[in-house]
Amino acid sequence: MSTNSLPSGPTPSSQAEPLVSIVIPAYNNADYLDDTMKSVLGQTYTNLEVIVSDHASTDDTWAVMQRYSSDPRVTLLHTEGGGGALRNWNRVSQAATGELIKLVCGDDLLYPTIVAQQVAALVSTPGAVLAASPRDIVDANGVPVLKDRGLAGLTGVHDGTVAVRKTVTQGTNIFGEPGCVLMRTSVLKKVGWWDSRWPYLIDETSYSLVLLEGKFVGVPGSLAGFRISDSQWSVRLVNEQAEQAIGFHNWMAQTRPDVVSGLDRRIGNTRARIMAQVRRLAYLWLGRRMSKAVKADAAA
Repeated sequence: MSTNSLPSGPTPSSQAEPLVSIVIPAYNNADYLDDTMKSVLGQTYTNLEVIVSDHASTDDTWAVMQRYSSDPRVTLLHTEGGGGALRNWNRVSQAATGELIKLVCGDDLLYPTIVAQQVAALVSTPGAVLAASPRDIVDANGVPVLKDRGLAGLTGVHDGTVAVRKTVTQGTNIFGEPGCVLMRTSVLKKVGWWDSRWPYLIDETSYSLVLLEGKFVGVPGSLAGFRISDSQWSVRLVNEQAEQAIGFHNWMAQTRPDVVSGLDRRIGNTRARIMAQVRRLAYLWLGRRMSKAVKADAAA
């Protein structure tokens, strides 16, 4: 493990299996990062590097990261404050040396076989640039609330334009959070790394730009856990998230009318507004399950 330096090591071409970079842009994730790291390092796929960067956190995130300072697979970095999620997402991604890259937020979970299954899907599909899998929605304590969510039925191999059209017409990110996705690092670099012109859609927008470069593979079965907690931006800003989704749909229809038609755009915009209300109701329904304190309360 190295600290405050970019990772070094063998190039992907020297490996029997492609090197996978799992990158974690941490920010105030002290309560959950240890669980995330254990899920990442517990993968059945072993040819991987893990790069974690603390984005000027004000909690004990850096201290939690130190628990992994002796692991040779792990590189720990600092990211200077400011710049929003984009700065840290690009920081860890641009430090990656692997042929394939998976970004995992500092409070989410990977199930043990996700990397192995997604690598197999990508390497066996000529022209594939991105693979994604469904995930479970889990509460603050990691207990599933909703299972096997995502992809909107889009499993198997599809042209990337089909996948982009599908995510627009669904009015929501069908690919899931970054932990659900494995991409070719070279293609993410080609499209300019992460795109945050719509900050709450930094993942969906970037996936779409990557998918315009090649094929999509939907790998069935829930292979990750997306944690909902009371600290997330989506809890507080569902209306802004919907408006930014509409902005993304409109932009895609204007710049790539061969991929997203005017009708696709209108359907997606309507569904984005509906999804905003669904999310709000879901957060109200989940209530105290979004706080890790529930476990302590239950044990009392």
